[in-house]
Amino acid sequence: MWIRLVAVAALAIAPCVHAQAPSSLAPLTLDAAIDRVARTHPDLRLPTLQRQAAEARLDGAALTPALVLGVELENVLGTGDTRGFDAAEATVTLAGVLERGGKLDARRAVAQANLDALAPQREITRLDLLAETARRYLAISAAEQQRRIAVDDIEQRRRAVVAARLRLQAGASPASTLLTAQAALAQAELDRDRSLQAARAARLALAALWNARAVDFDAITGDPLQLPALQDFQHLAQLLQRTPELVVIATEARVREAQLQLARSQQRSDLSWQLGVRHMRDSGDTALLAGFSMALGSARRADPEIRAAEAELALSAVEREARALQLYAILAEAHGRYETARLEVQRMQRDVLPQLQKAEKAAETAWRAGAISYLEWAQLQAMRIEARQRQLDAALSAQSALIEIQRLSGQPLLAASAEGTLP
Repeated sequence: MWIRLVAVAALAIAPCVHAQAPSSLAPLTLDAAIDRVARTHPDLRLPTLQRQAAEARLDGAALTPALVLGVELENVLGTGDTRGFDAAEATVTLAGVLERGGKLDARRAVAQANLDALAPQREITRLDLLAETARRYLAISAAEQQRRIAVDDIEQRRRAVVAARLRLQAGASPASTLLTAQAALAQAELDRDRSLQAARAARLALAALWNARAVDFDAITGDPLQLPALQDFQHLAQLLQRTPELVVIATEARVREAQLQLARSQQRSDLSWQLGVRHMRDSGDTALLAGFSMALGSARRADPEIRAAEAELALSAVEREARALQLYAILAEAHGRYETARLEVQRMQRDVLPQLQKAEKAAETAWRAGAISYLEWAQLQAMRIEARQRQLDAALSAQSALIEIQRLSGQPLLAASAEGTLP
């Protein structure tokens, strides 16, 4: 489920291919980009190997202490009566350790807790990587939108150059007006070229996530200016309780609890035992032997480890509370940023850009008629481009906030939009 979640919310787009020059390369959707990353990125292959290692440690923790076979020779290669092997005594023993205090179960519990802790950490890695994929995809979309704005600016600046040249030839305006218009056109062309270069770099950065050395796509899909409504903030805040980042802390708490039980099991000393047979060559007699040993003072030696484990376990609750507050603050900031930017995008589209476009056309007509100066027309042209740029910046801020919200909650986020539809 986690693989698809970022694709559901990031960019919040209705599919629509950018208008570009014809290309033999097929457009790349965000879903397709995420699928490539999920199949090839090494960070997403690491958890399988980590799980295999943890499972091996679990198998090792389930093993009991090994039996020890021993052979001992005495009274050999000496002097006098012990010369050679005449007085040799050979002893064969079998020794082992009887664990006490539940050490075996405690070891297995620690290994199992460490194994269980891999799952939420794997989901955090996955969500972080897929969010990064969405950010790089958004960077391509941003560059494409920048190119569109620059092309629009070039078109209007070219009209100004043509009009300025005609007025110069008619003696109605000075040469400085034409030069100024040509400089503005050159700047617009520079913005276009810069956006093209940024798009190429962004495509390479995205392709690098699936270990590609060449870009096999050209156009992408989606419009970053499309910003549907989010679900209510309180509902999103409730989703944080199930976020993998808090689940990781919960699993770490279980690991620390298991470590505490293991430390407590050290309070009871293990019992070492030994059984054997001894053969005395000089008399030909054989005898059995047995013995046991136990360390003293185990409870006192285990006490520091127990206190340390108890303190670390108590830290888990504080860490979870602190992380929950931090995530809540991040969510609140991202939600507020999205709503503010969405409002700005909508108001710019509805109230500002149409008026500026009308004003710019009216200024062009007035300038051609000699009613206003070129500076006034050029100022309106610049204002319209700046307004479009401001709208794009707000949209990109909203999309970045949406990706962050998606990363935090890992849930489909979009509520019914104003038109009553869901993506």
